[in-house]
Amino acid sequence: MYDVLVIGSGHAGCEAAAAAARRGARVGLLTFRAEDAGQMSCNPSIGGVGKGHLVRELDVFDGLMGRAADRAAIHRRMLNRSKGPAVWGPRVQADRKLYREAIRGLLRESGVEVLTAEARRLVINRGEIAAVDTSIGLLSACAVVIATGTFLDARMFVGQQVIEGGRSGERASHALAHQVRDIGLAQGRLKTGTPPRLDGRTVDWARLEDQPSDQDRWTMSALDDGTRRPQLRCAIARTNSRTHEIIEANFGRSPLFAGAIEGRGPRYCPSIEDKVKRFADRDSHQVFLEPEALDGHLIYPNGISTSLPADVQLDFVRSIEGLERAELVRPGYAVEYEFVDPRRLNQNLQVRDLPGLFLAGQINGTTGYEEAAAQGLAAGLNAAATALELDQVRFDRRTSYIGVMIDDLTLQGVTEPYRMMTARAEFRLALRADNATTRLGEAALAAGCVSQRRKRQIEDHFVLRSGPAWAQTAEGRADALYLPYVERQQREWEAVQRDSRVWIPRDFDYREVPGLSNEMVERLSAAGPETLDHASRVPGVTPAALSALFVAASRRAAA
Repeated sequence: MYDVLVIGSGHAGCEAAAAAARRGARVGLLTFRAEDAGQMSCNPSIGGVGKGHLVRELDVFDGLMGRAADRAAIHRRMLNRSKGPAVWGPRVQADRKLYREAIRGLLRESGVEVLTAEARRLVINRGEIAAVDTSIGLLSACAVVIATGTFLDARMFVGQQVIEGGRSGERASHALAHQVRDIGLAQGRLKTGTPPRLDGRTVDWARLEDQPSDQDRWTMSALDDGTRRPQLRCAIARTNSRTHEIIEANFGRSPLFAGAIEGRGPRYCPSIEDKVKRFADRDSHQVFLEPEALDGHLIYPNGISTSLPADVQLDFVRSIEGLERAELVRPGYAVEYEFVDPRRLNQNLQVRDLPGLFLAGQINGTTGYEEAAAQGLAAGLNAAATALELDQVRFDRRTSYIGVMIDDLTLQGVTEPYRMMTARAEFRLALRADNATTRLGEAALAAGCVSQRRKRQIEDHFVLRSGPAWAQTAEGRADALYLPYVERQQREWEAVQRDSRVWIPRDFDYREVPGLSNEMVERLSAAGPETLDHASRVPGVTPAALSALFVAASRRAAA
């Protein structure tokens, strides 16, 4: 008998299992292969703008991702450093093997029992989750977290070749996918993809733009265990007109354009064929060449995700300066998979009409390791609460990006893979990557999910923050810098809530609204809402977008 069973050992599943265990639950983690726990399925990096904020928030609750990233980091880069600290994005390149080993070690420390088995069917008794029928027998549980990533009824595409599976060399989950559909949770299919892998020994590095690791050593986790790995350089290449000609000439061989793939892909991480088609006026696109390991030669060419045939992939890669002799170790591919409507979940990620069942990660329509891990944290904490009759843990969008994401998913739903960006948060000036402990430390202590070492770190942080020395710290100076803007932002949002009847002119140009994402511009332009209240009901329009719209519409009315 388990308190919590977690299905899937990707980033969402590992975080969910460990979080539940930290609250005292007996946890079983079901996976096809135990050695794949913590596998980095796509890019070998953790963090970034918005995503790095999620990792820092996870870390406050003693999550795994930040600590594992530090133990495996072979390249560090603080993105957006030329801008204000509110949008700085900590990002590391990780050695895939070292990252996986770090996650597995942290799982062992947490007491999670890893079970090599396939989950075949949920056992539901009187409208509640009772057990999971698996390939090793019936396992009883008070709560279950489904964190299957891209594996539900998944298919991979390389040109016209279609392979069943959610990751290269691994099979899909069909039986569970059928039950998800049978109980009415499935919404449709989404798509993601990965680029080909290159042999770094065949790259002419001298002809590429060098991108060294940061000189100052910062960490993803507030708990620095002292691990120091050699730091490797990345490089930047660029596609060119010849590259685009090769891709365009082979549109007919792409499953994206031939109708073989029905799922919609991530808007903010399109394939290279998508880029060439959608941005035909662009002369080039950047390609970031990222090493995957300290002791290997694999290179991840970030920016050229593709499902074109392998021969076309080789041709267009070799058209890029510095890659003329590049060898493909493995072709890129697209993955199409089943997902559920996250509006069926409440804010603790439990299915509203099926108590005891929680969902986390790409099954909820998100994309990215960090988004998955953050959902895993929330689902795991609350699955343990259900099993052990503890207080539920809820994340507020005013104090966390985790709250922003969960709010967006459960209230607005998704029509394409959801990616975290700072523009989604109306309180983003207060939600910095460097103040996660300030924002969430008390909540983490109240949840009872942190180690003694973490508890001391949080308590020490608040002691420092209450003293005069705080003003001289980097975080303290950032607090002072943003205080007037944060206060003004709070007043503006309060005004949005008061003045929901603000009229929006028919000729209003949403492209002129500062801070409004392209996605929001598209949705609002298509809907043509007459008032701010109407705009709030447009699917996918976030409170952050409404705040920016209120300011712009009010200024237009006053002009």
